[in-house]
Amino acid sequence: IDKYFCRTASRVEGIGLDVISQEVKIRHDDAFKPREVENEALDAGGLYQWRADGERHLFNPQSIHLLQQATRLGDYDLFTSYSELIDNQARDFYTLRGLMEFKFDPARAIPLEEVEPASEIAKRFKTGAMSYGSISKEAHEALAVAMNRVGGRSNTGEGGEDPIRFEPLPNGDSKKSAIKQIASGRFGVHSHYLVNAEELQIKISQGAKPGEGGELPGHKVLPQIAKVRGTTPGVGLISPPPHHDIYSIEDMAELIHDLKNSNVNARVNVKLVSEIGVGTVAAGVVKAKADVVLISGHDGGTGASPRSSIQHAGCPWELGLAETHQTLLLNDLRSRVVLETDGQLKTARDVVIAALLGAEEYGFSTAPLVTLGCLMMRVCHKNTCPVGVATQDPRLRAKFNGAVENVVNFMNFVAEGIRELMAKLGFRTINEMVGQCDRLEMRQAIDHWKAKGLDYSNILYQPKVGEHVEAHCTQKQDHLLDRALDNTVLLELCRPALESGTKVSAELPILNTNRVVGTITGAEISRRYGAEGLPEDTIQLKFTGSAGQSFGAFCPKGMRLELEGDANDYIGKGLCGTKVIVYPPRNSHPDFAPEENIIIGNVAFYGATSGEANIAGVAGERFCVRNSGVHAVVEGVGDHACEYMTGGSVVCLGGTGRNFAAGMSGGVAYVYDENRDFESKLNRAMVNLYPLIECGDSEISEVKDRVEKHVELTGSEKGKRLLDDWSNIVPQFFKVLPADYERVLNAIKRAEESGLEGDAVILAAFEENAKVGN
Repeated sequence: IDKYFCRTASRVEGIGLDVISQEVKIRHDDAFKPREVENEALDAGGLYQWRADGERHLFNPQSIHLLQQATRLGDYDLFTSYSELIDNQARDFYTLRGLMEFKFDPARAIPLEEVEPASEIAKRFKTGAMSYGSISKEAHEALAVAMNRVGGRSNTGEGGEDPIRFEPLPNGDSKKSAIKQIASGRFGVHSHYLVNAEELQIKISQGAKPGEGGELPGHKVLPQIAKVRGTTPGVGLISPPPHHDIYSIEDMAELIHDLKNSNVNARVNVKLVSEIGVGTVAAGVVKAKADVVLISGHDGGTGASPRSSIQHAGCPWELGLAETHQTLLLNDLRSRVVLETDGQLKTARDVVIAALLGAEEYGFSTAPLVTLGCLMMRVCHKNTCPVGVATQDPRLRAKFNGAVENVVNFMNFVAEGIRELMAKLGFRTINEMVGQCDRLEMRQAIDHWKAKGLDYSNILYQPKVGEHVEAHCTQKQDHLLDRALDNTVLLELCRPALESGTKVSAELPILNTNRVVGTITGAEISRRYGAEGLPEDTIQLKFTGSAGQSFGAFCPKGMRLELEGDANDYIGKGLCGTKVIVYPPRNSHPDFAPEENIIIGNVAFYGATSGEANIAGVAGERFCVRNSGVHAVVEGVGDHACEYMTGGSVVCLGGTGRNFAAGMSGGVAYVYDENRDFESKLNRAMVNLYPLIECGDSEISEVKDRVEKHVELTGSEKGKRLLDDWSNIVPQFFKVLPADYERVLNAIKRAEESGLEGDAVILAAFEENAKVGN
């Protein structure tokens, strides 16, 4: 390694140049072996899809059949046969854990009756983050109902969730996912979504494609999916590779704090991918006060991952989990956080090994889908799933025959299998078992040409720490919510509005140490009044001073937040109905020009879904990234403004930074090009540019109305100057309109002209656009 793979880490060693050479020779010989037919194609190989004579897969026709039969019939003996098949295959050099053995000691074994019940163990189970859109409505809801029945947690994935599912069903079941995911695209993330969660998961990376974003083509954004995600049907959606409000561990701490304010009762979970060095990252995340850390393995499946990533990115969860657990122990951080893992967990043996390596909670994704009918056809990305699991095609969804009971049986069977292994190992509770890796050992006498050099000593290392250092979570993180301005002042001040809808107004000082102001109050509105919130301007709060980070984050309809002063980063993050007004102090020096000074920080209105913003001054970088519904007026922006925007509108009355509108697939922006350089700042890959003066009187009047309202709300001097010379100013305005979005708008117009109304218009426009997209 030191000579040929400099600075490459190797946790389990394994092979040398001789093995690498042998592997290359095998591939070469296979490619150029004599063939009976000239130009005969290479063998498929079975790396991706199972082939009888190809690469071996744990899920193959035999194991899939056994699992489906066992869970459909509720037959534990059949499930035991399935588990033995999977575990025996794993021992045949399929996985790292397959080469591990339990150290059973008959003297330590206990009666099965002394082990905690399966119903308690099942509460530690979760289903993975599979979005509505990646899988069908039927499959997504079946997972949620099943996990709610067993006391575990299902995960929305990054596509949001229909609010109808928040209400319990007449028979007592619930389709509500307990875990709500917050990914880089922030699709469907609003206050009502956040308050209906038991756990909020920040998706930093995904096991099957770490460090990559995602894209949902327009022809797959059906009307029902667009509705849940808060976007336009037929318009493509992009999940950025990074979270644009996380560029440091301090930013991570801020997002964790923001989400904790958005739902004080929910745990905050951070999803990391298993890779070398993840332990150090996890330690920082725990110090940033995450309640749960998920280490996701490399072989989790997704229909949205490039094949190169599926095969080559990420590491097995065994490596990342062991490193994370050891690092947290050595830094006395393990007691502060719940450690979770996922990535092709299939049997009780997998879960027990995960527990012994340090995990307390366990995620399943592929296996539950198999119980619902998945046949591993590997066409998730094509929308052609023949059993209705991973498709939105109504004809294919009609073939879905999965039952909630199948998933319930799977979870209960796994829990029962765990109990049996715990009894043999001598553990009465999961907590006793967590981190006891001394009960594992590497299999002896391995003679496989690639495996015989493996060394598991790093994975099975048990740090020597003091007796006071706990190996599992024993304490809750202190998020310091008692210091929040909402808890000390605003909730009591706004009580009349919260309890009876009585209008409330107040003026308050604010300091830059007051972070996430308004969020806890906004969450209480959503908790009591749902997605509708309160009537407009029910709560009117005017602040004077310099606001801290995330002013007005995730605030819903019914609030008006006015700030005389300036604001730090992330103002209006996830805004979902509130009006935000910012202007400089009225007693500013006469020479002070707001349009030349930054008045709000970076990443303003990131992921906002609705509301209004009027900013009398310049915004920092990444203004309105992934905006899908806020209508904003600002007097200048930094680099990357309107990036990945899918809806809403921005009126910019001043200069812009570079890379304006990169990845913008929806919404509209109007820019006053006073410096005559906007065209050089615009990223034109996905948008069209039009002079406003060519867009018609109606649109010109609309922009003028927006500027007039901006002046009325903020007293903007620049706005006044533009209005005073409006006829000469209009020719300097440009309209930025995404090409996909424009095509859908034109299709909607044609549908309306044909006499269609309501949902029929949207459906007709989508179908027309889908044909173009395909």
